[in-house]
Amino acid sequence: MAKLQGVFPILPTIFHADGRVDEAGTERVFEYLIEAGAAGVVFPGLASEYDMLSEQERLHLTACIGHWNRGRVPLVVGASASTLEQAVAYASAGAQAGAQAAMVLTPHAHAGDLPAIARFFTELHARSGVPIMLQNAPPPMGIGLGVEEVVNLATEVAGIHYIKEETMPSGHRITALQERAGAHIQAVFGGAGARYVLDELARGAVGTMPACEITEVHVAMLDAWADGDTLGARELFERTLPLLSMQAVFRWRLTKAVLLRRGLIASDHVRAPGPALDAADQRELTLILERIADLLPMDQAPGPISRSRA
Repeated sequence: MAKLQGVFPILPTIFHADGRVDEAGTERVFEYLIEAGAAGVVFPGLASEYDMLSEQERLHLTACIGHWNRGRVPLVVGASASTLEQAVAYASAGAQAGAQAAMVLTPHAHAGDLPAIARFFTELHARSGVPIMLQNAPPPMGIGLGVEEVVNLATEVAGIHYIKEETMPSGHRITALQERAGAHIQAVFGGAGARYVLDELARGAVGTMPACEITEVHVAMLDAWADGDTLGARELFERTLPLLSMQAVFRWRLTKAVLLRRGLIASDHVRAPGPALDAADQRELTLILERIADLLPMDQAPGPISRSRA
């Protein structure tokens, strides 16, 4: 099993302008992530609009990703669901696609009941056979488990191998997890769009799971950090802050707006609710992207999907 570390971007679900899943467009973005140097790929996450996909769409796209990937990079399958049966189905589909971990939020139904949470993850791991990455996100997405609760779960549930910590302040929590649960987990990842990535790395996180629109910049940032070039990593981080600020507001719409401008997708349609970029936002995005144009190739016309790394 390859070690999970580095940049694991969230693969978005690409849609046609009429709202149907654009399978070829999603594959094109998947290939971009690999060509950009991603250490692995996550699907589906919040940035994939997973809660806007039907169960059939999730299962089908998971199988597609396994076929597209052909074992080239580690895959983390998103298996969050409101019921254990659904979570088992998603994690099992990930296992068939070659996933090395299943990223799972604690169901809201179990909030405040640690024994029930432990039973949920124990059963999920036993029935799917996939190592669990406990995604600890704050409300409304997750339930925001406390550090002591996460430590207890990691200690009690052998199937929990990884933590993705997104409850704020994530840096403090990563420090505490490293100190108190280190023997029971393989690694901690940061999330939250990589807005706190350097602090998370300094505190022991092994990687980050951001939205995907600037994957090559995130890869260069973590490479610089790993090489001891912390000033170079910080320069890249600071140059991306304006885009991160906009991404925090517009989320998946911003991701797709950038992918569209980069020529990687044909439509920036989203299913999930949220604010849309107006004309002034589009002008601001133009200015932001112009200031980092040396870091991002733009206007890549969608063409045949590369197989150069098959």
